[in-house]
Amino acid sequence: MNSSQDFGQQAAPDPQRISPTEPEKVTIPVIEEYMRIGREVVETGRVRITKTVNEAPEAAVVPLVHEEVSVERVARNQYVDTVPTVRQEGDVTIIPVVREVLVKRLLVVEELHVTKRRVETLETQQVVLRKEEISVERISPDDAPATAPTGPAPV
Repeated sequence: MNSSQDFGQQAAPDPQRISPTEPEKVTIPVIEEYMRIGREVVETGRVRITKTVNEAPEAAVVPLVHEEVSVERVARNQYVDTVPTVRQEGDVTIIPVVREVLVKRLLVVEELHVTKRRVETLETQQVVLRKEEISVERISPDDAPATAPTGPAPV
């Protein structure tokens, strides 16, 4: 088989490669392909991110609890042998007030009736609510400045 006929062209025989003992021996150069794998950073665009904080006042209905105390003086003028103790009758706390009289007898002059009442009211208060919003703006590489900013990013 003639190798020059396989490739469709006539190659002139190299006189150094042909030996006189081997008739028509031709050397064909071989082509080698190779591949180099690597990475390259390519800027395809930029973004600008900004954050804004919006404040909006809003009315909030808040239940408030407080206690009210009423004190009622009740006259007794009643003699007793020992000092009466503070006692509780339902919601009312009764505190006796005594006075010693000359004969060494105790006279209950009056009683203080203390009533404690829990009162709950609704009150509207203004509260400021904050809401953060983020906006992302795409910048094409053609519109980008020649040098990137070096300072900290705005927050």
